[in-house]
Amino acid sequence: MKFIKTAIPDLTIIEPKVFGDHRGYFFESFNFNEFKENIGEVHFVQDNESKSSKGVLRGLHFQKPPFAQAKLVRCIKGRVLDVAVDIRKGSPTYGNYEVVELSEENKRQLFVPRGFAHGFIVLSEEAIFAYKVDNWYAPEYESGILWNDESLQIDWKITVDEIQLSDKDKVLPLFKNLESPFTY
Repeated sequence: MKFIKTAIPDLTIIEPKVFGDHRGYFFESFNFNEFKENIGEVHFVQDNESKSSKGVLRGLHFQKPPFAQAKLVRCIKGRVLDVAVDIRKGSPTYGNYEVVELSEENKRQLFVPRGFAHGFIVLSEEAIFAYKVDNWYAPEYESGILWNDESLQIDWKITVDEIQLSDKDKVLPLFKNLESPFTY
């Protein structure tokens, strides 16, 4: 596996070594020892998967402590634009974000540590998105940032009229009103 540091500390893109021939392909999507050596020791407790159609935007989400979550995300089928926003107070990149295209073709993954708001939008007709998390889901600790916050200026690479949101994602707070529970 190739671990690629981004401009934001602790946010890492992972490219697997893919072995392919006329039968198909094989790759390791997670290797505890390589992960520990390149990122640190993270104990994932749950794997999640979602299926979404083009234009579905899920995010920008995070969970507050003590149920904060680190995530290892990838797109198994289709293509998504994945976004992680640094919300760690005191971070030199506080309020900055990284945008990574994840797809079944590039097989890239993104490690999103605790202290980031995370979201993605489906660019293909359909996408299957998988993620490992290191803490349990706790709905009472959910929070987030509004997807189209003007101060962040995220280009979601799709027209606004194509975007499909859940009711809860339509009313998330603006970044400027965020009381982040995370410290760098």
